[in-house]
Amino acid sequence: MTPKGPAPNGAAPGADRSTDSYLPEHGNGGYRVLHYDLDLDYRVVSNRLAGRATVTAVATQPLSRLTLDLGRFRIQDVRVDGRPAKHAHRPDKLQIKPERPIGAGDTFRVDIRYGGKPVPISGRWGDIGWEELTDGVLVASQPNGSPSWFPCNDQPGDKATFRVAITTSSPYAVLVTGDPVSRRRGAGSTTWVYERNEPTSPYLMSVQIGRYELVDLAVGGVVQRAAIPPAVRAAFAHDFGRHGEIMAALQRLFGPYPFHEYVVVVADDELDDPVEAQGMAVFGTNHVDGRRTHERLVVHELAHQWFGNSLTVADWRHIWLNEGFATYAEWLWSGVCGELPADALAARWYDRVAARPRNVVVGDPGIDRMFDPLVYKRGALTLHAVRKQVGEEPFFALLRSWVAEHQHATVTTEEFRAHAQRFARKPLDGLFAAWLDSPELPPFPR
Repeated sequence: MTPKGPAPNGAAPGADRSTDSYLPEHGNGGYRVLHYDLDLDYRVVSNRLAGRATVTAVATQPLSRLTLDLGRFRIQDVRVDGRPAKHAHRPDKLQIKPERPIGAGDTFRVDIRYGGKPVPISGRWGDIGWEELTDGVLVASQPNGSPSWFPCNDQPGDKATFRVAITTSSPYAVLVTGDPVSRRRGAGSTTWVYERNEPTSPYLMSVQIGRYELVDLAVGGVVQRAAIPPAVRAAFAHDFGRHGEIMAALQRLFGPYPFHEYVVVVADDELDDPVEAQGMAVFGTNHVDGRRTHERLVVHELAHQWFGNSLTVADWRHIWLNEGFATYAEWLWSGVCGELPADALAARWYDRVAARPRNVVVGDPGIDRMFDPLVYKRGALTLHAVRKQVGEEPFFALLRSWVAEHQHATVTTEEFRAHAQRFARKPLDGLFAAWLDSPELPPFPR
């Protein structure tokens, strides 16, 4: 719903559209969410979800109406600050008109009761969000799948805290991105409660439901747990056997792990790619083969906890700040564990990138290319070029301070450029322009 002409009662035109340049139809203007409180009842066999959501937000402008992103559910009741509110629901947007206008700067609460069969959000990347497995559920919402299971302001820059309670049949384990608070068993069902107290983007919230075995991923230091199908237990123990070492190495390189715990879920199904969530990563059974074939992906997903999750892009055009950094973490771990050093991997990938068409601008790849492998590999090569330019010690000091200064906040390419310049003796403008602003491939950094 985009209003034409003056908006009623002081609401600004476009208040229901986000500021994200790639996905303006996801996310909403006019307010900023502070907290989500979700109480969900889920029936695995019938794929039925009954939800109660309370969204606490602060208005950034006068609001006579507002919108939230929400998929194809039946809306049973909507209230704003306890008062019934008029509402309309069209695909993926819930339009709300409060009984009383909301003033700029006011904190307000929206209560929504909804239900139905959750389905993924369909789009250019396929089906994203809440997906049924053979026997359970997987939720992977990047970049726009969060409305498949809860009403939200679905844009990466609007980070909030969460409480999520899920009730389901007792034979199933429930993993939610957050710190476990309680588990209450009833007659045939169990309620699992999690809290996410660090500011979190909606797309980074995840739910995993399955007949999983809960095991320790590593002992000592950061709490590291896993939920796995019993059939992969032996292969998993080998493939993830160095996870404690990987965590320790990334903390040395990037600074302290930014959350209280880390959870790996191996879904009882095959997945095209692993996916990250806040304090969690999800792999498929095809990523566990007992030969550590996919250990680089284990590193990649863990690195996202720093780059992507704690430091979240303010806008999807900055996605290289997620994927380039996580890819470079793979190269760094390779050197740490005695395999090919980062220099050798950078040279190898440079040759592969050079053999491809030069048609992606890494710093602003466009919506159709935001997950292009060139964003990942050229993004990592950009970091390697910075490392060669500024030197070893300044480079890693640069990374650690970047993480520390922007913890649990949003970041942009422009901010990273300015940050890196603080650690360089020479201007980096030309380096960044060559690597990020042009599709042409610069010479290999030496």
